[in-house]
Amino acid sequence: MEPTPLLYESHSHTPLCKHARGEPEAYAAVAEERGLKGLIVTCHSPMPNKWAASVRMAPEEFETYVALVERARKAWAGRVDVRLGLESDYFPGMEGWLEKLHRRAEFHHILGSVHPQMSEYHQAFYHGDWLDFQKTYFNHLATAAETGLFDTLAHPDLVKIVVPRQEWIVGRIMETIVSALDRIAACGVAMELNTSGLYKSYPEMNPSPDILREMKARNIPVVIGADAHVPERVADKFDQALSLLLQAGYGSVRYFLNRRPVDVPIQDVLHSLKLLNPVTV
Repeated sequence: MEPTPLLYESHSHTPLCKHARGEPEAYAAVAEERGLKGLIVTCHSPMPNKWAASVRMAPEEFETYVALVERARKAWAGRVDVRLGLESDYFPGMEGWLEKLHRRAEFHHILGSVHPQMSEYHQAFYHGDWLDFQKTYFNHLATAAETGLFDTLAHPDLVKIVVPRQEWIVGRIMETIVSALDRIAACGVAMELNTSGLYKSYPEMNPSPDILREMKARNIPVVIGADAHVPERVADKFDQALSLLLQAGYGSVRYFLNRRPVDVPIQDVLHSLKLLNPVTV
């Protein structure tokens, strides 16, 4: 008897972001193959004034995006539950734009991302001191949670792919990290365990296990996502991510529908997935 699908892919993209390939229907097909209950499409939000315009949909493409996801929802109805989400960039001063944007459609999951690799972010906040830049990043993560704009904070130690390898020393910055985590926990916002970190310049998931343990100590719920920019990466390394959560002391994993949290037991999810041939792209 086939196990009942339980989990959603909570972080995936579309070609509208200009650096992903494959239509949402193709992502849904992989979700079905891997035993997922659903797919939440969370492409990069449009931003004003051409902010990082080369890696996101243009403002005038927003309705196209909504229609793209709705088309896939209808095509896969009864097989894979395709839902509309968004990955919105947090950048100080953009809160009003995002607040209006988030009201323009019925979203199911909104990821809040601080992208320190964006040239606009780097120019605004790097002043020659990598340690200070890292502290700024984690303070911005906490501020993003405090805005109330987001359900989940995406890839929450992404700054490690930006700084020189020798500058990423978790112990040196842990005081800043735990202070940020205290603020995030007080807001009730979830945080993501993002498997795509395994393919980045600092090859480990985001966040690292030591940060994950500090998140558990504060009972911060976790959503897992593959950050899929190609269909083949849907649910990639979810088995490893779930094992990391168990090691950190978590018993359940979260996803969002209608922007409301749903928690499912990790052991049940592990039994429901079909990840016999994890991808290695």
